[in-house]
Amino acid sequence: MRDRTVVVTGAARGVGAALARDLAGRGARIALLGHERAGLEAVAESLPTRAWVCELDVTDEAALERAAERVRTHLGTPSAVVANAGIAEGGPFVTSDPALWRRVIDVNLTGSAATARAFLPDLLATKGYHLQVASLASIGAAPMMSAYCASKAGVEAFAHSLRAEVAHHGVAVGIGYLNWTDTDMIRDADRHPVLRELRGHMPPPARRLYPADQVAARLGAAVEHRSTAVYVPRWLRLAQAARAALPPVVLRVARHELARLEAEDPLRHTGLLGA
Repeated sequence: MRDRTVVVTGAARGVGAALARDLAGRGARIALLGHERAGLEAVAESLPTRAWVCELDVTDEAALERAAERVRTHLGTPSAVVANAGIAEGGPFVTSDPALWRRVIDVNLTGSAATARAFLPDLLATKGYHLQVASLASIGAAPMMSAYCASKAGVEAFAHSLRAEVAHHGVAVGIGYLNWTDTDMIRDADRHPVLRELRGHMPPPARRLYPADQVAARLGAAVEHRSTAVYVPRWLRLAQAARAALPPVVLRVARHELARLEAEDPLRHTGLLGA
């Protein structure tokens, strides 16, 4: 990775910040994109290699186009891009706020596509690598997280489609499948009974929190080796193989547990998480 330029979105905190540190430790120059300038600058100052910060909203395509030009000026043409920016919201779909629901889709799915669109000319020029951060939610949807699950299923499909389009140009596209990671977004989720209960009823391996640094190390290795897929933790590969069997299992558990929860207390919305 020495002397290569890598773009990371959602880099102010959580997995994005940890990944920036991991990639810089491998020798890469890092362009940090996100909407929290103070956090981005703090991460940049902690890196051992050159870094450049750009505060933007990943749904703003014009801002991403300008950022791509400035990355080339400040750090050189990027040869890898990690579309990591993401948010969530939880609660019953029927009473969800349409604006918040749409915002999750816009940031997670449209923002990922806009990121790829802005930097794809650079990846074509360098025969580079694009890593799309996805989730266990891409493999098996859960109740009370309809926008997040829809967006993560969408980014998986988008990455598969993009991979097939650009492979003959020498560009590789990978997907990072993550489970519950110890970040602000997940800690926010755990403050809300509906999502705390959701995680609590998963099998022990599935509800475990994984440290952001450990997750970032696996993603960093995926960028270095241009991996087609990376599963963090590794057992998610088994979930991928069994994905057709997951919806009936989720339905059976949800039918019982959601009825119990609704009887105890009305299910409330979380608002945006990780925003």
